[in-house]
Amino acid sequence: MTRKQYFIIVLILGALSTISPFAIDMYLPGFPAIAKDLNTTISQVQLSLTSYLIGISAGQLLYGPLLDRYGRKTPLYIGLVVYILASLGCAFVNSADSLIAMRFLQAVGGCAGMVAAQALVRDIFPVDKTAQAFSLLTLVIAVSPMIAPTLGGYVTAEFGWHAVFLILAGITVLIMLGVYVALPEGKQADPSISLKPKPVLGNFLIVLKQPQFLIYVLAGGIATAAPFAYIAGSSDVFINIYHVSEKEYGWIFAFLAFAMIGSTQLNHVLLKRFRSQQVVYATLLYQNVVGILLVVGVWQGWFGLYSLILLMFIFLTGQGLTNPNASALSLAPFTKHTGSAAALLGSFRMAMGGLASAVVSILHSGTALPMVSVMSLCTLTGLFILVVGKSTVRYRANKREVEEDTSVLL
Repeated sequence: MTRKQYFIIVLILGALSTISPFAIDMYLPGFPAIAKDLNTTISQVQLSLTSYLIGISAGQLLYGPLLDRYGRKTPLYIGLVVYILASLGCAFVNSADSLIAMRFLQAVGGCAGMVAAQALVRDIFPVDKTAQAFSLLTLVIAVSPMIAPTLGGYVTAEFGWHAVFLILAGITVLIMLGVYVALPEGKQADPSISLKPKPVLGNFLIVLKQPQFLIYVLAGGIATAAPFAYIAGSSDVFINIYHVSEKEYGWIFAFLAFAMIGSTQLNHVLLKRFRSQQVVYATLLYQNVVGILLVVGVWQGWFGLYSLILLMFIFLTGQGLTNPNASALSLAPFTKHTGSAAALLGSFRMAMGGLASAVVSILHSGTALPMVSVMSLCTLTGLFILVVGKSTVRYRANKREVEEDTSVLL
């Protein structure tokens, strides 16, 4: 594989992975306008984000077995078509309930890109290169939160929020063309993989019995739900509490997204000296310190707009380190069931993201406290699971060694 081919493949995989982030981020500046236009509340509009995340979570469990059974591209094309049609539907809704429903369908279609991209990384690149590939993928993904809300702010201000969903549909058509022209097929269809419920659940069970997968999916999935709490609460915090404009909010969001871009580049350097396991552990430690400072500072009223943005920037830097390394560690043990593993990985992350965003909506108090509290709780729980999980695995391994030694003596 030439350097040019490598770049093109990563770019297309990154584009597939950005379909859902774009759909999440691009309409955020329009929350107040959507609420006004549909005669509803901000918290109700926030539920359209929750429904999207739930749709991603459910949809990924569907695409995992399909990608293993029929190969990577056929299920991917079907999902992208569903996404395009649902995006058009979102542009013409006339009620909050309709928007929530269409966003769910949009997510079910769009998540095909996320699952296929992760599975194709494992198909195309060797195991020792997957963490670096995921870092580059995360870099491409991280660019979307810089572009999407900024673009969404300008589009909403100039053309209205409906135009956002029309643009999303158009972008996805272009991505489909790139997939058709330049993306390798990846793992071929495997007719031996059944789509009946019992075998499908059996494949998921095989994946879940792998200790390394379970530890890093749980720890990484919960920890990386923190940005979804930020996404759910940020438009209300910055626009309604700190009174910035839609365009200014887009630039703030872009600046905070840059935190992840810088850290993905740092991850390349760190992986030359440290293992992925060490990077994940150290990152969660420092995020917990910053998270506690955020909660206490907001509670005590220490922060103005700029100091809050600075602390948020430092906190979100960790996502560009935790996400790619936890993904690589989760998928590393698999070859045959990569699609199912990628589906479980993505599904759990989105489920946790949906839960985090829903909690922020439920706890809405007119302050930034619900947002930063949920962010901090996510990283704290992730660190706890990582420490307890690794200790449990070591204990069981030592116990087996003792039992084997005893059986030899007997």
